[in-house]
Amino acid sequence: MKSQIILQQKMMEYYSGDPKRIQHFIKVHSFAKMIGELEGLNASTQNILEIAAIVHDIGIKISEEKYGNCNGKLQEQEGPAIAKQMLTELNYDDNIIERVCYLVGYHHTYNNINGIDYQILVEADFLVNMYEDGLTKEAILSAYNKIFRTKSGSQLCKIIFL
Repeated sequence: MKSQIILQQKMMEYYSGDPKRIQHFIKVHSFAKMIGELEGLNASTQNILEIAAIVHDIGIKISEEKYGNCNGKLQEQEGPAIAKQMLTELNYDDNIIERVCYLVGYHHTYNNINGIDYQILVEADFLVNMYEDGLTKEAILSAYNKIFRTKSGSQLCKIIFL
């Protein structure tokens, strides 16, 4: 498997001068890696999950430039093409690029989650966003009940927030 360190460096360069965005994807990657390993994902799915966690918010920068806004739908709209370009330049396999781009294109869509990699990416992003956005305990409990499905992600949410 290709090392994700090179991809992390590329994403840091992409978000150069934006420590908030860099810190965010590093934290999401860390939670995704942990949940995936605790859930016992196979190596291929774990790899796709971790790559997706690193690039999941790649659409923010272009959305802000084009629209002055980076809401979730714009991130989903703009992110896959940029992710595909970066992953192609780094010589990732087409099947990996395809799934990662799918996850980038739907990571703010919470109905019809298909695949454990998708579920874990959403949970990891929520764990980070709940803290970064300063959600109330009531909002966290609501997200916990609506979003979290994995045993490991649910346990982390309880430990951290509830």
